[in-house]
Amino acid sequence: MNKAPQLLLIGLLTTGISCTGWANTGSAPKSRLSPSDRTFTHTLENGLKIVVREDHRAPVMVSQVWYRVGSSYEHAGVTGVSHVLEHMMFKGTPRVPNGEFSKLIANYGGSENAFTSYDYTGYYQVMSAVNLPLSLELEADRMQNALMPDDEFAKEIEVVKEERRLRTDDKPGSIAYERFMAAAYLSSGYHNPVIGWMHDLDNMKGEDARKWYKQWYVPNNAILVVVGDVKANEVFEQAAHYFGPIPKGNIPKRPLNKEVPANGERRLSVDIPAKIPNLYIGYNVPGINTASDENDVYALQMLAGVLDGGYSARMETELVRNQGIAASAGAGYSGLALGDTLFYFSAIPGKEYSIEELEDAIQEQITRLQEELADPDELERIKAQIISGIVYQQDSISSQANQIGSMEAIGRSWQEADAMLEKLAAVTPEQIREVANKYLIPDNKVVAILNPQPL
Repeated sequence: MNKAPQLLLIGLLTTGISCTGWANTGSAPKSRLSPSDRTFTHTLENGLKIVVREDHRAPVMVSQVWYRVGSSYEHAGVTGVSHVLEHMMFKGTPRVPNGEFSKLIANYGGSENAFTSYDYTGYYQVMSAVNLPLSLELEADRMQNALMPDDEFAKEIEVVKEERRLRTDDKPGSIAYERFMAAAYLSSGYHNPVIGWMHDLDNMKGEDARKWYKQWYVPNNAILVVVGDVKANEVFEQAAHYFGPIPKGNIPKRPLNKEVPANGERRLSVDIPAKIPNLYIGYNVPGINTASDENDVYALQMLAGVLDGGYSARMETELVRNQGIAASAGAGYSGLALGDTLFYFSAIPGKEYSIEELEDAIQEQITRLQEELADPDELERIKAQIISGIVYQQDSISSQANQIGSMEAIGRSWQEADAMLEKLAAVTPEQIREVANKYLIPDNKVVAILNPQPL
């Protein structure tokens, strides 16, 4: 095994020294091993978990650092701080000045970005596999040495506020959806938007981001995922070299994100200037971490597929094309969440129909699934569609890494992804009818209507 190279970032900045080291040399043989057989894990003494999947089809890799913290971890007064911190992580360290992180990655032919969700925050680089040490060193550096001066925070918080205006405040549908989510989640952190409420952004200080960083950005709250033309044992050694010296931290208690019983249907009208009405319907349902019977998660996913699994699914076929009662209509469920989640519908009425008629039509679809078994041929088509979508993710190293990271970040194992295929394939029409009756009931229901007002 080669010794891990020690890159000197200041030298890279000034001389443009090429990054070399751990990539495989020569043409890698085509592997017949399954993704699981090519996936390896290791945990450093400081708690950093590392998951490596070898994929030698091209001389590239994706490196991701996932932190188990997102907007659902936030409390009143600092909503949006996870997303703001994501922005501040690009403001440099003592070794890498502000703006140089992205320049370094670009100079070596790579691309990079970051993302924030309810349950996690992630940072990634896609580069030639020979440049993996650069990616690891940069991420290890900002895991412990990120600079967040107040003057830079003052500028960046205005960027985030403008982002909120563009994505939410200036779009009636987005405002209505935000209100819908706040009404749907009574007792969990999913009540708050990922970008935060504007009044919290207005009052946020640099110290809020720095405190959040110190609390959550520690190795024992992170997962390093590397997928591509790499060797697992070499990645483990490199990771130990760059991340190993970082001390573990005292992680605060994680949120449960459990929902209290609503004890009745909730309805709200969002009366704002808009051109067209929108309808949002949600049902509080468990996710993979909160379901008393994990089979319900897979049955709910198949139920969503029957309703909205492509062009030939029921809502598109019957509500949009056949009846014209909806100009657009969809349904969805994501059970891969830290806590309880939603089974939701969204729709826009057709020109000659009202919101009330549209809601009745959606209820008819629900009632039909509660009373009748899904057609076996229909179910097989949905199964093939959902499963093929999961299988096709293996064509992309980034999709593979996202699948691994998102599972690990919510406290599950990447290994469960393989089991999902079998569990989805095993769902029966009876199970779909059972979860429709169990969860799609008035006590779990919230309805939000965008009621257009004159512009």
